[in-house]
Amino acid sequence: MKAFLAKFFAKYIVSKEQKWINNPLEIQDKIFKELIASAKETKFGKDHNFSTITTYEDFKKQVPVRDYEGLKDYFDAIVAGENDILWPGKPLYLAKTSGTTSGTKYIPLTKESIPNHIHSARNALLFYINETQNSSFVNGKMIFLQGSPTLESKNGLKFGRLSGISAHFVPNYLQKNRLPSQETNIIEDWETKIDKIVEETVQADMTLISGIPPWLIMYFERLIKVSGKDNIQSIFKNFQLMVTGGVNYEPYREKINQLVGKKVDCIQTYPASEGFIAYQNSQKEDDLLLLLNNGMFYEFIPVEEFFDEEPTRISITDVEIGKDYVIILNTNAGLWGYNIGDTVRFTSKKPYKIVVSGRIKHYTSAFGEHVIGHEVEQALQKTIEKYPATINEFTVSPQVNPADGLPFHEWLVEFDTKPNNLIEFNAELDKQMRQQNSYYNDLISGNILRPLIISEVVKDGFQTYMKSIGKLGGQNKVPRLSNNREIADIFYQLNLIYSSKKI
Repeated sequence: MKAFLAKFFAKYIVSKEQKWINNPLEIQDKIFKELIASAKETKFGKDHNFSTITTYEDFKKQVPVRDYEGLKDYFDAIVAGENDILWPGKPLYLAKTSGTTSGTKYIPLTKESIPNHIHSARNALLFYINETQNSSFVNGKMIFLQGSPTLESKNGLKFGRLSGISAHFVPNYLQKNRLPSQETNIIEDWETKIDKIVEETVQADMTLISGIPPWLIMYFERLIKVSGKDNIQSIFKNFQLMVTGGVNYEPYREKINQLVGKKVDCIQTYPASEGFIAYQNSQKEDDLLLLLNNGMFYEFIPVEEFFDEEPTRISITDVEIGKDYVIILNTNAGLWGYNIGDTVRFTSKKPYKIVVSGRIKHYTSAFGEHVIGHEVEQALQKTIEKYPATINEFTVSPQVNPADGLPFHEWLVEFDTKPNNLIEFNAELDKQMRQQNSYYNDLISGNILRPLIISEVVKDGFQTYMKSIGKLGGQNKVPRLSNNREIADIFYQLNLIYSSKKI
C-alpha cells in the first residue's frame, strides 16, 4: 500500500514543482523581493539600507560578497542569543560545520528555511519514483549514513550537525523503515559507529542506502568482510537505490558498482548547511536541477574573475552554459551575498541544471594554471575509460621545489584495481589534463612544468589520513586539490605512499 500511494504522491509533487521549473526568472525575482522585504528591519537590513533596495543592481551596490569570516560579527551575535540579526527573530537551530580561520562555523536554520531542506530531500526521491515508477524500495529498510542527531543547547538555541538536525524531521511513515537505531546513530566515533551499523544492518532487508561516496565505500567494505559474502548484492537481495551528496559521484561510481556487484540507480544531491541547492531529477542525465524555489536568491561570479577587485556579479538571468561560476547565496535563513566556496557549471537553461565543478578554495594554481575540481575529475574519468582501473580516492598537490628536475603536479592516488600499465595511465592522465586546462598545457609546452606524476597511496591510506586530522566519517571529505603541500606532506610523514621514488 505504501509503495502504491507513493506513486500518486510523486505525480502530484512533480506536477506542482513543474510550475516554478517552467517560470525560473519570475520565481527568482519574487524570492528576491520577499527576502529583502522580510529582512529590512533586521540589524543586517538596517546596516545595508534594505529599505532603499528596489532592484538587484541596488542590492549589489549595498551588499558585498562575503564568506563566513566576513559576516562573523553577525553570526557571533546570533550565537550569543540576540534577536533580529540576519533574519527576523532567532533561528530554530544552528548547524555546526568545520570552518577555516574561524574554527567551527554556526549556520542558522530558521522556521522558513528548514522545510526547504526536508522537502528537497523528499522531492529528489519523488522525482525518481515518478520517472521510473519504481516505489517498492519504500517497503524495505533504509539507512542514512549521517552525523549524530544529538543536539546541544546554548543561549536558548539548539545546535548540531545538519544531518543530525535533519534526522529529527524524518516523516513518521519512514521512521519504522529507518536504520540504524537511535543508540547507534548517536555514537560519535566513526569507526565504532560503522561497526555497529554493520552489525545492525547485515541481516536487514536494505533497499535504500544514503551517504557520501567515501563513507558508502567504507560501509560496503566492512559489510562484505563481516558477512563473508562476495558483494552487497549477495547481502541485500532487494537493494535498489543509493542517494549521495557532498562530492561528485563519478570518480567513485566504478568502485561502488564493483562492491555492490551490479549497477544500482543513484540519485545525486547537492545539500549544504546553507541550503539545499540542487538534486538529480532524472536518471537519464547526471546533472542536477537547480532549486530556484527554495527560499534562496542565487548570484554567480565567473571563476576567472573571483579574485579580481570588482568581479562580474550576475543573477540566474545572465548565466552561460559551460562556464564555471562561484555560487553566491541569499537565503531565508539570513545569509546575504554569501560565498559557500563551491563552483558550479551550467549544463542547461531549460530547465536550469548544473554540475558542481569544485571548490574556489580548493584549486591548484602554483604556476597560474588555476586547475579546478571538475577538470581533474574529468581527466581521470576519461583516462579510466581508456586504461581501466578503480580508484578509491585521490588528491592533487603542486610540487614547486622537487629534489631534481622541473616542478610538477603530484597526484596522490589510492587504487583499488591498478591499470595494467601505470606508466601509460600516467601519460594519458597528463594528456587529458592538458586538454581540460589550456594554461596547464601551455606550462607543459613551455617547459615550465614537467608532466604530472602519480604517487600510489597505500590501502586505506585516505582513511588513515582523515583519522589523523580528526575528520573521519560524517560529511567530511578530502579536498580534490590543494595549492600547497600540507596534505601531501602528511601522507609522506605517515608513510602512506608506497615509495618515495617517482614514476
